[in-house]
Amino acid sequence: MTDASPHAPRLLFFAGSARQNSFNKRVARLGAAIAEANSIPSTFVDLADYPMPMYDGDLEAASGPPENARKLKNLMKAHTGIFIASPEYNSSFSPLLKNAIDWVSHIRDDGEAPLEVYRTRVFALGAASNGGTGGLRGLSQLRLVLELGTGALVLPDQFLLPRAADAYDEHGHLKNKDQQEQLKKVIQKLARAARVLHGE
Repeated sequence: MTDASPHAPRLLFFAGSARQNSFNKRVARLGAAIAEANSIPSTFVDLADYPMPMYDGDLEAASGPPENARKLKNLMKAHTGIFIASPEYNSSFSPLLKNAIDWVSHIRDDGEAPLEVYRTRVFALGAASNGGTGGLRGLSQLRLVLELGTGALVLPDQFLLPRAADAYDEHGHLKNKDQQEQLKKVIQKLARAARVLHGE
């Protein structure tokens, strides 16, 4: 994470996949690298490092939210903008990502309004897929959950990467420079929106 003034937006990047060679994880990593290259402080995190049981109200009542859900929420609180790269599963998004969203939504610290961590952050979405639509259908479902389910502000701009298996060069950058520029523009808009939302 790059040092920056206290007024600079800070962006968090993660993917809705725990798979080691996930196309979406590569998008999230690249997004964080692009942000850093443009002097935007950023953090990439891997949901594989934050395993959680499937959300269960009885489990929550008995033992509270899992520690990894609290850690993920604290990471979200430490950043003003969040970029999620989401794989498409049967025209929706992954159970892993839904579970993380659900657990975090149930953590309410002292003095917090319900869902405050979602409603005080700006989100941007991206997706990568080997298909021709680049995960578009899954993002529509994720957007619905974030906007209507949690009250989050989600940018209308989003990044789609079709035919992802052949999209990268040997350095991890996108071969198609127009696609690389599209991702950069989404990240820059996320940073600007985060700055405005937090009055900076």
